[in-house]
Amino acid sequence: MSIVVVAPHPDDAELGMGGTIARLVDEGHSVLVVDLTDGEPTPRGTPERRRAEAAEADRILGCSRINLGLRNRELEHTIEARHRLAAVLRDTRCEILFVPHPDDVHPDHLAATRIASDARFDAKLTRSAIPGEPVHPRRLIHYYCTHLKAVPAPTFVLDISAHRDRKREAILAYRSQVVEHEPNRLLPERVDLRDRHMGSLIGTDAAEPFWCRELPGLRSLDALI
Repeated sequence: MSIVVVAPHPDDAELGMGGTIARLVDEGHSVLVVDLTDGEPTPRGTPERRRAEAAEADRILGCSRINLGLRNRELEHTIEARHRLAAVLRDTRCEILFVPHPDDVHPDHLAATRIASDARFDAKLTRSAIPGEPVHPRRLIHYYCTHLKAVPAPTFVLDISAHRDRKREAILAYRSQVVEHEPNRLLPERVDLRDRHMGSLIGTDAAEPFWCRELPGLRSLDALI
């Protein structure tokens, strides 16, 4: 299955659903992280350093990644941005699209969600200037970024007990953001606590929460924990 994870900045995908990315890769799916911006400037980062950190996180999780090169701190919901992402969805023949939750406090995250949601629609349009053949990802699933400091009404949670350590390792790969930047040094622990809490609700060691606007379905109750 072709899966695309849209992230406003490098490290958002890892923080929000790094365990799920690792699990999906291990299950044999193709996972592409699309960073919309390079995340810079930050107090300890540079564009070159963020690229290296993202590459290390990819190695740990086993996914691939591209960066659309849009402007950090000025990310806007535009036709151009939508169509650039829609072209990626067409190129990958995306089936499942993960995007940030629409309730957030970071303007870039809010813009990213609108860009991605509309790109999903644009990708299916015929007779358009968007490169590639039309495709319509059959599921749009929202993950929770960390700026909101809340997890409003998740639709489901996914067990990541076997991938918890890899998620933490991938987060720590962003040394400029969570190791050397003092205000964020406790962020990996806070994310782990959230995952452990979510896991406790379903009787596992750790889980990541997700929300769907569209009704998800199960082929069998065997999928339930």
